[in-house]
Amino acid sequence: MQKTSSRCSHCFRRAVDRIRPRTPTGPRFTPREFPGGDVSAFIVGRFRGTDGTTTDWPCHGEVVLNLPATAVAPFVQDGIVEELGPDRCRLTLGSWSWTDLAAAIGRFDTDIEVIGPPQLTTAFACLAARYANAAGITHPTQAPDTDTSR
Repeated sequence: MQKTSSRCSHCFRRAVDRIRPRTPTGPRFTPREFPGGDVSAFIVGRFRGTDGTTTDWPCHGEVVLNLPATAVAPFVQDGIVEELGPDRCRLTLGSWSWTDLAAAIGRFDTDIEVIGPPQLTTAFACLAARYANAAGITHPTQAPDTDTSR
């Protein structure tokens, strides 16, 4: 049987005395308040493109669609759909940008009447020019040739 030297155990005890525990994740900090005081509202607001103090969209628009409200409502999530007749509805919707709002409304594949604001009308014009350019149409008012009888 090997005898442990008293010198070794003394060194070990001395080394253990010098160990200082460290906080594994760094020093503690004092948490600060979230803007508005509500964590979920802050996150929703940031994802919607605001400073996090509001959950509202920065861009809101209103249009009339030539579709029944029942065909539009399942696809608008947090928008408002109002029935205006059997084949027309008013849609109020928000988004993080005017272009995104125009594109979201354009997905309904129907005629659109913009109620407001003017920024939404401008966004539709920008998208129309972009799509016309992508289709190779030199003037956006020029309709593409869809005659397939030739």
